[in-house]
Amino acid sequence: MMDKSIKEDLYRYVGGYSVSKCLKTYFFIPGFRYMYWFRLASKNPKNIFYKLIHRKLSYKFGIQIPIGTKIGRGFYIGHYNCIVVNQGAIIGDNVNISHGVTIGQVNVGDKEGAPIIGNNVYIGPGAKIIGAIKIGNNVAIGANAVVVKDVEDNCIVGGIPAKVLSMKGSEGYVNRTV
Repeated sequence: MMDKSIKEDLYRYVGGYSVSKCLKTYFFIPGFRYMYWFRLASKNPKNIFYKLIHRKLSYKFGIQIPIGTKIGRGFYIGHYNCIVVNQGAIIGDNVNISHGVTIGQVNVGDKEGAPIIGNNVYIGPGAKIIGAIKIGNNVAIGANAVVVKDVEDNCIVGGIPAKVLSMKGSEGYVNRTV
């Protein structure tokens, strides 16, 4: 029996839940394989086997998401490599993350802490989301954007520092939502 959160992640990749789809996706899509072990290790934090597999895949795929990080349903890693997420970050449902993304904390000042990311958010390649900020629902963050301020719902942001470019939201960027 497949864990519910793993099924929801699988649905984001292939639009279904069969065992054959799970096996094919597991072996051919590194982002799904990484999240498979992340979900198992997070649900069973005392299981050393799950932790070791998660650690091995972290090095192999260049993804650093600590076990226990709060990540909602339907998490989608579009392209793996150089993805870093702070353990204090909270990530909502149906979030797409691309390669080169950093979701990090600030250690001093009024933005001390880690980001809270809403539902149905697309995070483009190379984007950096830093500090105790809130990213609203249905937001698209452009490639190489540096987000250091709150972003309201239904925005498209880009640039350094990120600015609102449009109010069209993430529709079309986030598909097969659960």
